[in-house]
Amino acid sequence: MSHSLNKTILLTIGEPAGIGPELAIKLWAEQNSHSVPPFVLLTDPAFIESRARLLGTDIITQQWDENWSASTLEQAFSEALLFHPLQHSIEDAPTQLRAQNSSAVVEAIKVAVGLIQQGRASAVVTNPINKNALYEAGFKHPGHTEFLGELAKQWGGTYRPVMMLAGPELRTVPATLHIPLKDVPEALNSQDLSELMMITARELKNRFAISSPRIAVTGLNPHAGEEGTMGSEDRDIILPAIKAAQEAGITVTGPHPADTLFYAQKRKTYDAVIAMYHDQALLPVKTIAFDETVNVTLGLPFIRTSPDHGTALDIAGKGIARPDSLLAALKMANEMAEHAAKSKIS
Repeated sequence: MSHSLNKTILLTIGEPAGIGPELAIKLWAEQNSHSVPPFVLLTDPAFIESRARLLGTDIITQQWDENWSASTLEQAFSEALLFHPLQHSIEDAPTQLRAQNSSAVVEAIKVAVGLIQQGRASAVVTNPINKNALYEAGFKHPGHTEFLGELAKQWGGTYRPVMMLAGPELRTVPATLHIPLKDVPEALNSQDLSELMMITARELKNRFAISSPRIAVTGLNPHAGEEGTMGSEDRDIILPAIKAAQEAGITVTGPHPADTLFYAQKRKTYDAVIAMYHDQALLPVKTIAFDETVNVTLGLPFIRTSPDHGTALDIAGKGIARPDSLLAALKMANEMAEHAAKSKIS
């Protein structure tokens, strides 16, 4: 595992037909008003210059030098949109998916992870991808997170990628992701849940500088099952997982009824919530801070964040997309990298 003090933040291009490229352009162009941490965009420079012209935004581009010091990087970023070139070219066609662009999308992710492993950078922020376009080009992973988990094998060892949604006031971790609600009870088991609690606690400490993490766990059923009268999963699966994590030294409570866990006063009693299914985790954090919520991948040997929105193909190229979530993702990656540099955790 790398212990590099290099704090360069890499930003992948994401789906070229979507809003990711223009948000990168917008943040660079408005960096003084947004306090944007320096980043390096992995892209085809001809493509990003073409998109800037389409948007009517004046930009200067410069290729990043991997040997720059932090101060040189900051100075260069203030003067030019920094890029690391890709071998694959990108056709500029906002709103229109192009199968030939998929190679560049995948290359950007692979190159970013490789640069981090080499100690050339400290974190990657991934712009949103269009999975259907990648599938047509032969991409074999369910999504970004699973692909990053595969790339993490370069470090050796076994890693379990875990999705966290992090906003200014709330962090949530879904125990299950993109499966039908009817399949959630069968997908839950005590061993996986207790492991999830331990990963979350470890990452809160290592990545977020929370010395004594407190985790709250939701129930699955209304009123957390009411001792089995509204479903047995809370009693038979979730509670044993909590007890196992507690015995391992984790500060974790629950299962809590989800309907009373997310109000302002209650949020002061924990640092993160592990929820049982997708909407139970995402609904509260997006309601509280939709434009500032960041997707963070825990459990990897490197830092990865992502804006919590999709490619928004319908508005791409119009210059109306808001950069708030991407800015939040960059700032969070920067903060995590600074902590990693101080504590020599990568």
